[in-house]
Amino acid sequence: MAESTTGSKKPKKQKRQSTFSQIKQIYKFTRADDPQLPWLLAVAIVVPTLIAVLACVLMKLHWVTWIFTIVLGVMVGALIATWILTRRADKVGFKQLEGKPGATGAILSNINRSGFSFPAEPVWIDARTKDAVWRGSGRTGVYLVGEGDYGRVMKAINREEEKIKRITRGSAVPIHKISVGDGPNQIPLTKLQRTIYRQKVKLTKYELDELNGRLHTLQMRNAAMGMPKGVDPTKMHVSRRAMRGK
Repeated sequence: MAESTTGSKKPKKQKRQSTFSQIKQIYKFTRADDPQLPWLLAVAIVVPTLIAVLACVLMKLHWVTWIFTIVLGVMVGALIATWILTRRADKVGFKQLEGKPGATGAILSNINRSGFSFPAEPVWIDARTKDAVWRGSGRTGVYLVGEGDYGRVMKAINREEEKIKRITRGSAVPIHKISVGDGPNQIPLTKLQRTIYRQKVKLTKYELDELNGRLHTLQMRNAAMGMPKGVDPTKMHVSRRAMRGK
């Protein structure tokens, strides 16, 4: 009986430790490159709590209401602190990915909400320079996202655009061309997701399904013609956990 009781308690203890370890690891990872993090988290928790206390004093609330109000303030502070930690951890993760071959593909592969779809494999890659172009789709249209030298990448993107126009002829599917980098006419890696999300919805779900079918056919056609597949660096898949040092 004693052994079975002990065995049933261990998983719960391990789960609590795992959750605490996860938060601790994210904090350490972010804190190493973000010295302002402890102060921001402290302010995020203390300010809502102080506001709750001040509200109780000014409104002369009953002591029971005091307790609930202060608890609410602490919970709001903890929620804000969690949001700040997540955002700062993402920022540090993006910073460490910048400049590495395949970083763009790693970010794109994590865009999976609102119907967006970005395959991990690039549709074009220069085996020598590691410049690459990824193609994705969503209800906002088709995306061609390039990584590397702006001139080389835009030439490849324009070629891919012509292919897409041939299979979508007669329709008004928007094609968004994006070059990731730090140069002129490029966007930083940190703003890639935001740039994709802010586009306006143009397609219905049915139209998106039809578009994805045509893009899949195009991809199969290119594969049959010997389209080179990506090399190891561009296959790098980085989850949000990995970006936070897990």
